[in-house]
Amino acid sequence: MSLKSIDPTQTLAWKKLQAHFESIKDVHMSSLFSKNFKRASEMSLEWNDFFLDYSKNRITAETISLLKGLAEEIQLSDAISKYFDGEKINKTEGRAVLHTALRAPKESEVFFEGTNVIPEIYEVKNKIQQFSEAVISGQRKGFTNKAFTDVVNIGIGGSDLGPAMVVDALCYYGNHLKVHFVSNVDGDHVNEVLKELDPETTLFVIVSKTFTTQETLSNATTIKQWFLQKAAQADIAKQFVAVSTNIEKVESFGISPQNIFPIWDWVGGRFSLWSAAGLSISLAVGFDHYDDMLKGAHKMDVHFKEALFEQNIPTLLAMISIWYNNFFKAESEAIIPYTQYLNQFATYLQQAIMESNGKSVDRNGEKVKYQTGNLIWGEPGTNSQHAFFQLIHQGTKLIPADFIGFSKSLHGNQDHQDKLMSNFFAQTEALLAGKNDAVVAEEGTASEIFPYKIFEGNRPTNTLFIEQLTPESLGKLIAMYEHKIFVQGIVWNIFSYDQFGVELGKQLAGKILKEFSKQSPEVHDASTANLIARYKNIR
Repeated sequence: MSLKSIDPTQTLAWKKLQAHFESIKDVHMSSLFSKNFKRASEMSLEWNDFFLDYSKNRITAETISLLKGLAEEIQLSDAISKYFDGEKINKTEGRAVLHTALRAPKESEVFFEGTNVIPEIYEVKNKIQQFSEAVISGQRKGFTNKAFTDVVNIGIGGSDLGPAMVVDALCYYGNHLKVHFVSNVDGDHVNEVLKELDPETTLFVIVSKTFTTQETLSNATTIKQWFLQKAAQADIAKQFVAVSTNIEKVESFGISPQNIFPIWDWVGGRFSLWSAAGLSISLAVGFDHYDDMLKGAHKMDVHFKEALFEQNIPTLLAMISIWYNNFFKAESEAIIPYTQYLNQFATYLQQAIMESNGKSVDRNGEKVKYQTGNLIWGEPGTNSQHAFFQLIHQGTKLIPADFIGFSKSLHGNQDHQDKLMSNFFAQTEALLAGKNDAVVAEEGTASEIFPYKIFEGNRPTNTLFIEQLTPESLGKLIAMYEHKIFVQGIVWNIFSYDQFGVELGKQLAGKILKEFSKQSPEVHDASTANLIARYKNIR
């Protein structure tokens, strides 16, 4: 059975939320705290090593109750069951969405088309473990019998963003291997990476489900040509491995069948870091740490499936986000992690969230008449405080923000950690309270600049406070946002797991590329035709 199709705006809960919004849209959060001294404790929850404070939002207990009613009316629980049970909820592509199975325990049973997929998942995991440990220990060597020092991951989109983010986030747990990522078809990118490498000691991991992605194959071919300047064709089998379903094309590239790590059709690209597409993660930090990340994600899966609405972190975050998106008409959300290790986290979430829920057609095939999707952006604090926080504090746009902090640093410098966390707490307080004219007057501000120093406050934030950045906690964090994506897609009545919107540009690029080598141009709009002609004249 497919997902039910329910227009959220036609539900009774939505109509009640709209009326409720009109009654509280101008209420200042500070007054809500003044009226209810228990607000902070009532609007926070603790789960494992996660503590979520969502009290600094423009909501009341009634808002949460009405959002719960919406979740019930659109039958969220039924959708969650279909999500985890392997039903083909990606209806437009006829696929299940089972990346959650990749982190399930070995004794689990997850069925797809009548077959338990767990045994084959663990076959691949065992292969990843054996391969990773052989490379890291130096048992597996390159074509000149030297141990590997570097790994290059060649992929794009989900085959790059997820692994690159995780390798960066977990670099504290890394080993001697230096892991590099090549994604952009820009030749300058791949050549900048190659000039730092030794072909004798570099392992290449090509990640492409279909082994037809233009950017990935172009980069892989360039790298192979560079490699063959020092090596023979037969040496590719020792230096190149692939994560793919297209065995024939991988073998024709020169990669040995023993060096192919399979991936399944029910693994979406942007959720593939849990599969063999995460091989570079296992190489970078060791299989045990990689497996700990998967175990953390599974813990979040269980929490999401089993926790009641009021205690369910992904569901609460998703519904609060819908509250701002569809009622306050907020168009973007900021993700602000207070750790440099999560430097690429917002970039990763941009694909995960915007590719999933950037849809304008509902599950009935009708154009939606309400806002879907969120613009996602962000950067670690405290860097972001010196960049775009001015807009969040005093700009004209309402920008809800998630603040993610860790109680303990990894290297143990308490002085730095205290300064970091003082900013973490201060920013959400400032966004809540603002600065009124009385405070500005006390500061002795000159009258001509008086209005410029007033902050209205009332800017919403969620605070997610985690004990420490570990592989397990990172797995929980990533899975939390994955489930938030799912909930929002269900409420908005869209299909979150296709990405047809990225295909048209690729199709046109293929036609234009052929045009560069022939005289008769394709038909283009005047602007594109002029740009192509200019490029052809100077290339």
